[in-house]
Amino acid sequence: MAENNRLKNIVIDVVRMIFPARCCACRQPLFRNEKVLCMGCTMKMPKTNFHKQKGNLVEKSFWGRVLIERATSYFYFVKGSDFQHLLHNLKYHGHYEVGIYMGECMGHELANEPDFTHFDAIIPVPLHPGKLRKRGYNQSEMIARGLSKALGVPVDTKTLRRKVFTETQTKKTRIERWENVRDVFESDQSALLNGKHILLVDDVLTTGATIEGCANALRLHNPAVKISVATLAFAHN
Repeated sequence: MAENNRLKNIVIDVVRMIFPARCCACRQPLFRNEKVLCMGCTMKMPKTNFHKQKGNLVEKSFWGRVLIERATSYFYFVKGSDFQHLLHNLKYHGHYEVGIYMGECMGHELANEPDFTHFDAIIPVPLHPGKLRKRGYNQSEMIARGLSKALGVPVDTKTLRRKVFTETQTKKTRIERWENVRDVFESDQSALLNGKHILLVDDVLTTGATIEGCANALRLHNPAVKISVATLAFAHN
């Protein structure tokens, strides 16, 4: 058995020499014990630690707009940084494993905070079916899958739907972002969410317009549902 494992590791090392797995942030080759991110990028990740702070910047962005129990983002979005490359690999280049891995990492940190451990379901921000077919996966669902592994909470992809195909939010102003997602989400009327606490998950939070639209859709038929928010990145305007 030990000999088989030794041979297996040799084969893996040879394959990696020829086709090295690379860090999805800085593109440097990964060592055998590294996944998705190299140790250097893991160490320099610009974490927010918002899950430890009530009334943090993410939570304040929803004040006066929509009731959110708690909200956090894992790291700060910095344009042009290696972590922008990480998000692009997740969203545009087919690296769905980035979302699962990063979601699990974030989940292990959230598990140490009581406010982020008692959820009934994790709901990812949905993609329109047309965009889902084109991309092949929903990046927010991948993050939710990772969170689910760490927190032991089921993922719900049925209750919330995107009924309208919308343009990308990337270059839109705050008002344009809200108008772009207003009334594009709908929730299943049969979903029994009143009194439940759900964790709403997205990849990047900029103005919060998408999350606000999702929260309003969920509360349309379940006004007593409790909603918290977790995103991978926070783009502070």
